Amino acid sequence: MTGKRYSRQRELIYQRLMETDEHPTAEMLYNWLKPENPSLSLGTVYRNLNLLADEGLIARMPFPIERYDAEIRPHPHFRCRKCGSVYDLEGVEYDAALDERVGALSGHQIDRHDVVFTGLCTHCITRH
Repeated sequence: MTGKRYSRQRELIYQRLMETDEHPTAEMLYNWLKPENPSLSLGTVYRNLNLLADEGLIARMPFPIERYDAEIRPHPHFRCRKCGSVYDLEGVEYDAALDERVGALSGHQIDRHDVVFTGLCTHCITRH
């Protein structure tokens, strides 16, 4: 990690985020880390996630409840409208040509786009 001065708690939060593909909320990270880090506060988790996102080390994902992703390369996501799970869609490539087309049409400088597919996950489909 670079940028701000070193923080053990920030390192713990970042490492735990790197270890999961669940795209957790700040509250989820807090609950995972709190048992082994009793002095950790939810406010500390939020502050450090915001710092990490501002430094470009993690991605802030604006769902109804903000989630975070340690995989910062552009990639699509899926959000289940029933159970609320959010995960990467493997095998679906990012379309950089879309950035170029939208930039050419709008006159904007497009750096990237975010794609979130929404529907029912395979788990929720089989539970119907």
